[in-house]
Amino acid sequence: DVQLQASGGGLVQAGGSLRLSCVASGFNFEQYIIGWFRQAPGKEREGVSCMDGYDGKTVYADSVKGRFTISSDHAKKMVYLLMINLKPEDTAVYYCAGGLEVTSDLRKYIFWGQGTQVTVSS
Repeated sequence: DVQLQASGGGLVQAGGSLRLSCVASGFNFEQYIIGWFRQAPGKEREGVSCMDGYDGKTVYADSVKGRFTISSDHAKKMVYLLMINLKPEDTAVYYCAGGLEVTSDLRKYIFWGQGTQVTVSS
């Protein structure tokens, strides 16, 4: 079965850091794009960052550039999202997803994991 499982969320003060992890199983990790998305209460789900599992190309939303870093460990089939200098507006449920295009369009993603809650207090 194809599975993506995100973890690492929590409660952190503004200015703090968290590292989210996403473990993939059941599909060829290197042939897919792994993206991180987030959904805040009352808002639509939005793309945060994505990485091409084949060539390592990365894309970031403007709101997180310079603060978030996506990385991967192919041997472990893990994708990470390091988040520093967190802001209250980063509060959301964060999801990882697998797709075939480097895009923030969530409709292009095929596999979705359950979310992990990130709460940033002011």
